[in-house]
Amino acid sequence: MHEQGLTVFVILLLGGLFLIGAEIYVPGGVLGLIGAVSLLAAIVIAFLIFPPQAAFLVAVGIIILLGICIFLWIRYFPRTRLGRSLTLARDGRNFHAQRDDLRPLVGKMGSTVTSLRPSGVALIEGRRYDVVAQGSWVDKGVKVKVVDVSGNRVMVRPIVADKEDLKE
Repeated sequence: MHEQGLTVFVILLLGGLFLIGAEIYVPGGVLGLIGAVSLLAAIVIAFLIFPPQAAFLVAVGIIILLGICIFLWIRYFPRTRLGRSLTLARDGRNFHAQRDDLRPLVGKMGSTVTSLRPSGVALIEGRRYDVVAQGSWVDKGVKVKVVDVSGNRVMVRPIVADKEDLKE
């Protein structure tokens, strides 16, 4: 029984370490979770087959080894060739969520390409834009006017044939 227990312990220990290492190539957490459960099972088996002091040392050794591996992973992996290919090179400081070219659309007229319920697509000055109807739904092919731009949101309303809209 002692030899079988030792074999199971070694298989669980090496298998757990392998699965945690495989998590690099197959992200998602499943392999890492199974690997962590395998290491926990190896610790339990160690308490069953080794004297208490030795089992405690095995448990502490596994925990320290994992801590060192996690530290080295966080510290050095992003600098490796594989790490650079798997992580983002930019930190997002220069990222802008809104488009600056939409602001001049305010006051422009166009027509809906799709029904706006309340969002859809409109053709304004020969370009297609994702737009949102102000108020009610707007059918396809209706003339619209851009009344507001907020961030990436282009707000339109249907044009009512009055003197104000016809002047523009």
